[in-house]
Amino acid sequence: MANDPRSLDALFRPRSVAVIGASRRPHQIGHEVMRNLTGTGFTGPVYPVNPTADVVYSMPCYPRVLDIPGPVDLAVVTVPAPLVLEAARECAAKGVRGLVVLTAGFAEVGGEGTAREAELKALCAAHGIRLVGPNCMGVLNLDPEVRLNATFASTTPECGGAAFASQSGALGEANLADALELGLGLRMFASLGNQVDVSPHDLLEYWGEDDRVQQILMYLESFGDPVRFMEAARRVTRRKPVIVVKAGRSARGAQAAMSHTGSLAGSEAAADALLKQCGVVRVDTMKDLFTLAAAVQAGRFPRGNRVAIVTNAGGPAVLATDACAALGLSIVDLEPRTRARLGEALPPEASVRNPVDVLATADADRYDAALSAVLADRRVDMVLAIFVVPVMVDSAAVARVFVRHASRAQKPLAVALLGRLSAGAALATLREGGVQTHRYPEEAAAALAGLVHLAGMRERVYQSPPLAEVDRARARSVVQAALSAGRTVLGAAEMREVFEAYGIPMVPSRVIATLDEARAFARAVGYPVVAKVEAAHVVHKSDRGGVILDIRSADELARAFATIRRRFARGPRSRGPVRVQVQAMRTEGVEVFFGAAPDPQFGRLMAFGLGGVHVEVLKDVVFRLHPLSRVDAEEMVDGIRGRAILEGVRGRSPVDRGQLVEVLLRLSRMLSDLPEVVEFDLNPFLAAWDPSRSCILDCRARLEGPPAGST
Repeated sequence: MANDPRSLDALFRPRSVAVIGASRRPHQIGHEVMRNLTGTGFTGPVYPVNPTADVVYSMPCYPRVLDIPGPVDLAVVTVPAPLVLEAARECAAKGVRGLVVLTAGFAEVGGEGTAREAELKALCAAHGIRLVGPNCMGVLNLDPEVRLNATFASTTPECGGAAFASQSGALGEANLADALELGLGLRMFASLGNQVDVSPHDLLEYWGEDDRVQQILMYLESFGDPVRFMEAARRVTRRKPVIVVKAGRSARGAQAAMSHTGSLAGSEAAADALLKQCGVVRVDTMKDLFTLAAAVQAGRFPRGNRVAIVTNAGGPAVLATDACAALGLSIVDLEPRTRARLGEALPPEASVRNPVDVLATADADRYDAALSAVLADRRVDMVLAIFVVPVMVDSAAVARVFVRHASRAQKPLAVALLGRLSAGAALATLREGGVQTHRYPEEAAAALAGLVHLAGMRERVYQSPPLAEVDRARARSVVQAALSAGRTVLGAAEMREVFEAYGIPMVPSRVIATLDEARAFARAVGYPVVAKVEAAHVVHKSDRGGVILDIRSADELARAFATIRRRFARGPRSRGPVRVQVQAMRTEGVEVFFGAAPDPQFGRLMAFGLGGVHVEVLKDVVFRLHPLSRVDAEEMVDGIRGRAILEGVRGRSPVDRGQLVEVLLRLSRMLSDLPEVVEFDLNPFLAAWDPSRSCILDCRARLEGPPAGST
């Protein structure tokens, strides 16, 4: 299909539209599409196509699209599935450039439907036709120059600055109604259906170039082409917000994973990483999506996360305070002069500290004074106003105060309007003034937190990290030798070669076969030491009793050596003589975890978290897709729940954050240079108090690929 975003003009800015399967019978899809096209006032000609009707909606009806006298840019197809291909062939012969197939009965039903869909895709590709669907609800563009509603939805929202894409037609119908109810203006909408051609990344590119589209909203079940989605989203999110609900959060464990990364990761982790890496804000529910979108519509973003609360009731203020704290917002201390202004304007029993309580009797003047003071405070980035509507106050007058401040202030103002049964006048005033209202304080706090998140995304800088000095040839020779020998799991000595070639040191260690060798090595590095089984088939060594720590003498080493050989010498999985790895024991630091694992849809997924034996229990791990930018690596290190441990607790010094970021970037470089390395764990990696002593304590790596020299 064409990659030029402007090719979607045939779908969203057509000069003429044909409805194939137009109907005179109400509640038929062909009838509803005609109703919407005429009712919205499409600015070009509409051509009904139906061989059994002479007139539809008082317009001449044509037997076939080829019989239409003028050119046709867009055809909306509503005929039964067996007739769609013939209609598409006639559209190709007519020179139609855009096709919206509403009809179901394609790949979603399998069998003949799958074959029918493949033929439709090939036909459109051969003739350069952009296709939305099949099995969709249609498209709309409410721009006054177009006024296109080529859907069978029962609701048409107001024109505004949002564009919305849905992979569910049923959800799309509900979402258009929600947009109308919330006062969220939509510029364009597309129900993608089976997304045979037009996919989310196409819409990102098209809407990203349209200055009339101020924000992009999406309900996604799949990404189409994840790489193209990420590339498009990274470009678009620098200029405008992209907010997504991604369905399918249930975890799907990796199959036969050898690593902690593989067992922790899944398609959900990969999808979440993709969205974060390209600056898309992911929300949990459609309600969250529309709440945040309505807040964005006001066009004001906070400079920071500091919020002031103005309320006429104590209980809701407590709820708001708790919600703000949970969402990472700061309930800021107001400036002294702000508190002085409030003290002059409010009754003595009012609270002039944040939250500012204007009392239940507060009228429009009192709210006006309070909002004027806190919005002028240089410590305040945004304001959450709570209004529990009492019977003795003119609620419409208070609402007019909210409207005035929301329109004039350069800071976001979120309004929680409680007691709506008695707040009809206030609600109407706020909606007429374009001010979003929330039913509960927690919703208002979530909207403000979303704005903070979006503001942060706008500041992200995507830069490829400078190339580190590495010995790629040294590492590649190790990998090729292993594959040539038919092995896909690297041994300890091989991993040392590979990781040290990329500037990531390993703790001094040696794989030995005799006790005398073990004792000699222990004397050289100094006690205490660690003994580990060295066997490709033993993955999680500590779980199998294959790791013995804190060996402090030659006698203890002899006992440990004998224990490991005894435990792993017998059994169906024995692989010849048991070898033992002896390494220096280091503990002065924090154990962390670096990993990578393959994902069938997204490629290789990288991981960082707190390490050690409990990594799969604690699951304090952050994922990003390879390759990493510097901001990706920094967010991984900063994103774990246990970040405070890295920053130093109970008098401990902090570990070197920059070193951890650098290790992630070097590992990402390694994956780029060595695509055969599909999976690895560095667990634990000791982030030492003295960065010069940081090193890998244990690791494993798996390869995939043809042997060296194969073609």
